[in-house]
Amino acid sequence: MATDIIMPQLGESIAEGTIVKWLIPVGGRVEKDQSLLEVETDKVALEIPSPDAGFLAEVLVPEGQTVPVGSLIARLEAQPSAGVVNRVGGVVVRPTASAEAAQQEERYSPAVRQLAKERGVDLGKITGTGAGGRVTKKDVMDVLEKPGRGAPVEGRGKSEDELLPLTSMRKTIAERMLASRNTSAHVVTFFEVDCSGIAKFRAGRSLTYLPFVIHAVARGLKEMPILNSSWTEKGIVLRRNVHIGIAVSLDEGLLVPVLKHADRKGLMQLGKEVHDLAERARAKRLQPDEVQEGTFTITNHGSTGSLFSTPIIHQPQIAILGVGTVQKRAVVIDDAIAIRQMCYLSLSFDHRVIDGATADRFLTYVKGHLEHDSWEAFL
Repeated sequence: MATDIIMPQLGESIAEGTIVKWLIPVGGRVEKDQSLLEVETDKVALEIPSPDAGFLAEVLVPEGQTVPVGSLIARLEAQPSAGVVNRVGGVVVRPTASAEAAQQEERYSPAVRQLAKERGVDLGKITGTGAGGRVTKKDVMDVLEKPGRGAPVEGRGKSEDELLPLTSMRKTIAERMLASRNTSAHVVTFFEVDCSGIAKFRAGRSLTYLPFVIHAVARGLKEMPILNSSWTEKGIVLRRNVHIGIAVSLDEGLLVPVLKHADRKGLMQLGKEVHDLAERARAKRLQPDEVQEGTFTITNHGSTGSLFSTPIIHQPQIAILGVGTVQKRAVVIDDAIAIRQMCYLSLSFDHRVIDGATADRFLTYVKGHLEHDSWEAFL
């Protein structure tokens, strides 16, 4: 009995998805709830589990192709069959029953083989980092990025430059960033915060600086709800819920999982949820609703050592907070020089909705909360 695999609905506003990778080779066995393929939309990248146990008998949509939600993309069979079909790249493969076992240890997807062929890479010399030792696209690209491996870009003569294909996620990020710049009237304001009290309070506790920032921002949004709003042609929509997005860096781009009702949570819960969301974002285990309904975004660019940033607003929100790295600096306190743990905050805001004075009042509130000495009450 065959089981149809269709492109799932990955969120209310998502109409299509791109198949990034088939995780099981044609003819290979998959268990129920085992990851079958990796799908990417304009909001999230995640692995899709198999609805049943069986053998991947037919692949109808190749890696890299985008299809509408509800499209038939593959079929499973309960038993191995000599008639399994792989239509990837327009090639129909009908392996024999004896060849099925060999395919199940298959180390190269069609997309990887095609990439290796185009770039002249010997797959047999690559150690795969994927599940079961599978060679991934990243493994091939890592080889190509080694000195001397650059392939000439078309029209560039003997140049050693090489052309990296745009991923679906990178295309989406590019489109959204340009759209945001063309939509909002971006203005940025900067504040400096003394994090010495937080540094002292963190000693012996499994807390990073980020939960403190989230806590301060959530309280600030309740005090000044205009920062928790969206612009529409009919008016400004004040969001009742405080859902804070946290930008997470991936190898191929950024995802922004959302901490729902952040204003209702203490530091320890915020820390635990941020860690969980970030880990599952990197492992592509997020659910579609976990990247939706954000009302404000925080990007912790300081995690890579950056001091300043002018982040682009995540539409349709009206502001985004950038958090720089915390480092010891000499500052003047009561006409004396002291060493303090300092951090720069940047707020990019939509000038259509708020003015500089409002943005500065918001950051003044956040700064004051972060420099608070009594954090025990907020655990």
